[in-house]
Amino acid sequence: MSKKVRLGIIGLGQQGSMYAHFISTGKVPNMVIGAVCDIDASKKEEAATKYLDIPFYDDYITMLDSGDVDAVVTCVPHFLHPEMGIETLKRDIHALVEKPAGVYTKQVQELNDFADSKPELSFAIMFNQRNNPLYQRLKEIVENGEIGDIRRTNWIITTWWRPQGYYNSSAWRATWGGEGGGVLVNQAPHQLDLWQWICGVPKSVYAKVAYGFRRDIAVEDEVTAVVDYGDGATGVFVTATHDVTGTDRFEILGDQGKIVVENSKTATVTRLVKPERELSDSMGMDDIRKVVTGQLNPDELYTSEVIEFPSPWGVQHAGVLENFAANILNGTPLLAPGSDGIKGVRLANAIHLSSWTGSEVDLDFDEDLFLAELNKRIADEGKFPQRV
Repeated sequence: MSKKVRLGIIGLGQQGSMYAHFISTGKVPNMVIGAVCDIDASKKEEAATKYLDIPFYDDYITMLDSGDVDAVVTCVPHFLHPEMGIETLKRDIHALVEKPAGVYTKQVQELNDFADSKPELSFAIMFNQRNNPLYQRLKEIVENGEIGDIRRTNWIITTWWRPQGYYNSSAWRATWGGEGGGVLVNQAPHQLDLWQWICGVPKSVYAKVAYGFRRDIAVEDEVTAVVDYGDGATGVFVTATHDVTGTDRFEILGDQGKIVVENSKTATVTRLVKPERELSDSMGMDDIRKVVTGQLNPDELYTSEVIEFPSPWGVQHAGVLENFAANILNGTPLLAPGSDGIKGVRLANAIHLSSWTGSEVDLDFDEDLFLAELNKRIADEGKFPQRV
């Protein structure tokens, strides 16, 4: 293998074109475009114009067998990620799958199991937000115990406004058989991943989900989910695609501090001088009067720090590509191992299943039941084959 990884890009749509641009303009110094694949024949001319002599294929298997690529990235509809990942690894080619890793856990587990049988290959997922220095720092703060044990989390992420024309743009969009869901599998996978990456995987979830609430679609466009972490700790996740002036606010409350993130750009970290229960138990009536009347000096209770990192557009994605190539070339640890992709899919599946059954669902849910319920909805559409 050369000192630069030859990447095959499967799908030259919005994401694939973005990655091709990053690589061709030198933003990923240890990677070159080895080949491009797309079933849309019109993309061949586009590729020839922008990337000159790079081979173009209309069948990804042919590209995998060509010898032109050392690794691939799968920029295709969600259902295809596991299948393409397996076919890639089967040929001893490294695989970077787009988010989400798939639509349902059974198919993603098949990909993970196959990847486990090929430990010599690099297997990653495009969770570019894990390359955001702000969230990396917040993960450190939580893991270091700087705000104590988590008692509550909540994330309102409604900055996904999508007019009806967006959903009308393609026959597969916002369908069960084409996309596998709505906002949970299309817009919010990064937040579902970060939520559990930083705060931990919950034990169960209860969800109220609206399907075609403010849009003429079959899938979800409004979600409110309540999770249980055990030991009294809870979390709430709210997302939607019909809020024109959407909100992005993420809070993590610990028993010795709090983190508040606004617009995924700025975090205010409050650290209590001692655990909250100790503060409570140590206060006499004079202190309580000051608390009630707002006269207690905050410095007696906590310190506060504002954290902000610049994160120009594209740097996170290019960084994941560079990290993937570095893992292939010299074993640099992956920012986002491919096996982690199942965690966000499992959480999204549990949210859907809870809304379909009207009950609280363990994260260790019945995968066959979920797939049966998903297939009912695919069958009702009558446009796509059911899944196995």
